[in-house]
Amino acid sequence: MKPLRTVAVPLTLGALLLGVAGCGAGASNAAGSMNADTASSDAYNIKPLLHPEKKYLGMAADGIPGSLKPMDEFSKAAGKNPNLVGYFVAWNTPFNSAEAKDIWAKGALPFMNWEPFDASLSSIAAGKSDAYIRDYAKNVRKLDVPIAMTFGHEMNGDWYPWGSGKASAKDFVAAWKHVHDLFKDEGASNVIWTWSANITLPVPNVKLKPYWPGDEYVDWVGVVGYYVKNGPSTFKSLYGSTMDEIRTFTQKPFLIPETGSEPGSRKASDINSLFQGVASRDDVLGFIWFNIDKESNWRIDSGAQAEQAFRTNAADGAFGFDPGSLGSSH
Repeated sequence: MKPLRTVAVPLTLGALLLGVAGCGAGASNAAGSMNADTASSDAYNIKPLLHPEKKYLGMAADGIPGSLKPMDEFSKAAGKNPNLVGYFVAWNTPFNSAEAKDIWAKGALPFMNWEPFDASLSSIAAGKSDAYIRDYAKNVRKLDVPIAMTFGHEMNGDWYPWGSGKASAKDFVAAWKHVHDLFKDEGASNVIWTWSANITLPVPNVKLKPYWPGDEYVDWVGVVGYYVKNGPSTFKSLYGSTMDEIRTFTQKPFLIPETGSEPGSRKASDINSLFQGVASRDDVLGFIWFNIDKESNWRIDSGAQAEQAFRTNAADGAFGFDPGSLGSSH
């Protein structure tokens, strides 16, 4: 079962119609945490960004991060600038610090989805990608601005090579810890580590706890989920069961790193549901809207009513803030 949308690879319709929300063994233990509480004093202090008073209003779009024009287009349609920008990076691709800095300079926290398409989780955990990971971490550390990052997103689904259909939860946890600890070794404490699962509705028999690396390895918990025409129509029915399951093993704050709504008569109400659901929960930090016309038109301006609903909700002062006003490089 594969998700409908992605930036990196072509997809099919089947899984989306079930509510799927896809995109696009370390040498460590509990002492290996690289979260904000243990960040080195000379690195960017990400702690104020981990649970800000206001909500993140995020977006992802074709062309980002190579071009930031889509950010301006989104701002025009939404009536407010995004402060969290998602994009997708393939494994074995070098880190582009200039692009991350450009996003930060425009008032948004970069959110990177790192996708290990051409390396197995077991090989990563065994150290076969260490040279690449260490080089990546060094460049992230030199960036000296914050970046949110998820590795192997939607691992509970069966549509990616690192997912439940092709890799074990044990392999995922080992790979996650190994990547995390190499970043710690290189001093890249400016990363907000985001463990990102798909909503459980299309894969109800895949339990999430076995994929959890531990609180010391995660800052945010991502829950990916999209509103589709034949799927749940409320925030609670779409995200609730997944969030409830996650709350049995961690209290880390939630972020919705990918969401959207299919065009149609329900889209405006879906948008209302999303904003209201996020606003109603202190443990949900915000969301990233998948603002792309790909297989389905997820863009907020796909219809006049949808665009107006998004603008009206985004105007709420609870959504949006300048991340740069919270953190510090020292």
